[in-house]
Amino acid sequence: MDRSISPGLLVPAAARQCFINISVIVFIPVYDYLFVPITRSFTHIPSGITMLQRIGTGILLSVIAMVVAALVETKRLQTARDDLTIPMSVWWLVPQYVLYGVADGFTMAGLQEFFYDQVPSELRSVGMAMNLSIYGAGNFLSSFMISFIDRATSQSGQTSWFDNDLNKAHLDYFYWLLASLSFIGLAFYMWFAKSYVYNRSNT
Repeated sequence: MDRSISPGLLVPAAARQCFINISVIVFIPVYDYLFVPITRSFTHIPSGITMLQRIGTGILLSVIAMVVAALVETKRLQTARDDLTIPMSVWWLVPQYVLYGVADGFTMAGLQEFFYDQVPSELRSVGMAMNLSIYGAGNFLSSFMISFIDRATSQSGQTSWFDNDLNKAHLDYFYWLLASLSFIGLAFYMWFAKSYVYNRSNT
């Protein structure tokens, strides 16, 4: 992709990750000073939406982020195959990072609040540890899934989805797979969340 901002100035590939953090930093005050008051006027809930709704919104946004990533990657591959003289700009990747950052703002804060508020007072430190264990388990599963897909798709002389040459790889397939798995996870989450009874009446 074209990473140039101006002649002689390139955006480092790893710098794209900063858009996630910037999105979280920008989103938090927008959430507190705009989103909460608006939703509070409709729901009459002090926090605007419940903790479980906050987590669910984050999961939904992560599904959308994966769909956007898949569409952008499909377009990038098409541009590479057409061998155009002007490659796609790296700024096409910004929307998916922004969506992911906003999803993080909803989900991570919602999970932290949920595990702190809903466990008994004596076990709050355990609740926070359980919250952190979600990310650890997710990282292990992610690594296992990538290794499995890489091995499965590179058999019989086929090109792996994660080939070193990104123009031969199929990251678009991987993003569609993540979007599908996230959507299934969201459906299960909504089914379980619907029957959840909060431990404290004020939440």
